[in-house]
Amino acid sequence: MNMEARIRGIGMTSRRTRIRLANRLQAAGINDEAVLDAIIATPRHLFVDEALESRAYEDCSLPIGEGQTISQPYVVALMTQLVLNSSQAGKPVRNVLEIGTGSGYQAAVLAHLVDQVYTTERISSLATRANDRLRRLGYSNVRTSYNDGVNGWTEKAPFDAIVVTAAMEEIPDGLLQQVRDGGVLIGPIGPQSKSQQLSLVRRFADQPARYEQIEGVRFVPFVSGRC
Repeated sequence: MNMEARIRGIGMTSRRTRIRLANRLQAAGINDEAVLDAIIATPRHLFVDEALESRAYEDCSLPIGEGQTISQPYVVALMTQLVLNSSQAGKPVRNVLEIGTGSGYQAAVLAHLVDQVYTTERISSLATRANDRLRRLGYSNVRTSYNDGVNGWTEKAPFDAIVVTAAMEEIPDGLLQQVRDGGVLIGPIGPQSKSQQLSLVRRFADQPARYEQIEGVRFVPFVSGRC
């Protein structure tokens, strides 16, 4: 099957299946139509192994190798909605940094909605596969990097928003400093022994950061160092 046909999808990977997923997400509280359109437009079945394609539009996480997972669609949609809703004074969110590329799915969803997505991955094999996948699918406004997420992407900072897709016991200060004044960092915070709280942290240049807990989640741990 050629790539164009695979993007369109057939049967369990069809656009109709993606629309049904978006309807379920809307019922669960995802109310931003642009986010729902991005979920419909993004072929999640191409971000998992072919053996798992029939499960790609279930609202659950799935393994992608190296002990990592592709996040459940609800969480991806929720984090994306938080990014879009984080803009202040009518300024659109234009550039986003993602820490933890994984399969590339979250970056792809964001790419439908913002001007530029930067995404870093510390596991070499995942970084390579995600970069190849995003290039094949034509996501020209996504730039990938094989790097330690603790470092962020200093050369491209500051960012309107940073999305972290692994559980942090605390936010690395150097990473938070790469958020522009008034921008946000969104990610799970808490110990691995318990569920974490998906949190929105708004950074200010002249006052302490403001933390808002969104809801309980479970993510793989935030780990430093490339491998």
